[in-house]
Amino acid sequence: MRSRSTEKKVSPKWILILCISSFFLGMLFTNRIWAPSESNHQIISRQRHEQELQVVSEDCTTKRKLGQAKDIMGEVYKTHEAIQSLDKTISTLQMELAATRSVQEMSGLDTSPHLQQVSSQTKKKAFVVIGINTAFSSRKRRDSVRETWMPQGEKLQQLEKEKGIVIRFMIGHSATSNSILDRAIDSEEAQHNDFLRLEHVEGYHELSAKTKTFFSTAVATWDAEFYVKVDDDVHVNLGMLAASLARHRSKPRVYMGCMKSGPVLAQKNVKYHEPEYWKFGEEGNKYFRHATGQIYAISKDLATYISINQPILHKYANEDVSLGSWFIGLEAEHIDERNMCCGTPPDCEWKAQAGNVCIASFDWTCSGVCKSVERIKDVHARCGEGDGAVWSALF
Repeated sequence: MRSRSTEKKVSPKWILILCISSFFLGMLFTNRIWAPSESNHQIISRQRHEQELQVVSEDCTTKRKLGQAKDIMGEVYKTHEAIQSLDKTISTLQMELAATRSVQEMSGLDTSPHLQQVSSQTKKKAFVVIGINTAFSSRKRRDSVRETWMPQGEKLQQLEKEKGIVIRFMIGHSATSNSILDRAIDSEEAQHNDFLRLEHVEGYHELSAKTKTFFSTAVATWDAEFYVKVDDDVHVNLGMLAASLARHRSKPRVYMGCMKSGPVLAQKNVKYHEPEYWKFGEEGNKYFRHATGQIYAISKDLATYISINQPILHKYANEDVSLGSWFIGLEAEHIDERNMCCGTPPDCEWKAQAGNVCIASFDWTCSGVCKSVERIKDVHARCGEGDGAVWSALF
């Protein structure tokens, strides 16, 4: 009976109110539990998005900086090349100016017709200027050279115009003005027109001074890529010489020949005695590397260097040693070309038959072709490249 009365007291209205209250309490509880979870997820997503944006931004900044760095390095490299090119141009102009000034000073000190003529002439372009060292007493040697490897007359002029190869016998003058020796050279020059007269007093012990004067005079007269000195008792194949030089024409300072470093001879009264042997250290020492004196070639920059500095370049007893000493402290490339010192037949003949034609041939025992007047024709016949080789050579 009591239970029934109790059940009757709970009305449907209260049940509805209770249900609605429970619903709102459930909603409130659900929001409190799940809302933070969604918020954390959004925060994490937002943080990840921000990090990705930051990484992308940093990557773009890095690439932009790298691109800028590459552009800057490229500009620096271009600027460096431009400076190097400008330095080389300035150096060349300075050397040419100094060489011109040197010639003018020489002309001012000496009023000889030759120097006045040289200073007034415009320099001629050439590929190579070959100076054949000769003496007053060597007329027969000169004739033997003219009859073999050195063209004559119109062919000599044609070789100069078409190939840029200038060949001259270089000789100074005697100690006595207008002597019979000088007049003999004047007569020979009128006949062959193949001399380069130097302001130099001839003498065996003055070869170093003559070498300086030759290069200075040649530089003042011709604007050549190379300058060659050769003795008048050496056989030369002009085509091979020109082709060999052409392989090095892109290099600024070339010193080419048969390189050696012989002993410094301190004993007096012996051939090639060096009075200044003490400069090379203890007795028994060797010279620095230098080209043998029979034939060698130097590029324009080195010849100009000699022309500019000739008053202060030291002269040793031996001409080839002197030349080597002038370059020992420079950025010069020493090229050891063994084809410039072949022996006479059968050596050069065997090499020619094998297709390796020599540039120059001579006998070491004689510092030239032994008995060259009698033998150079035979050397030319057996070891020569052929008279047409120089005309067909590409350089």
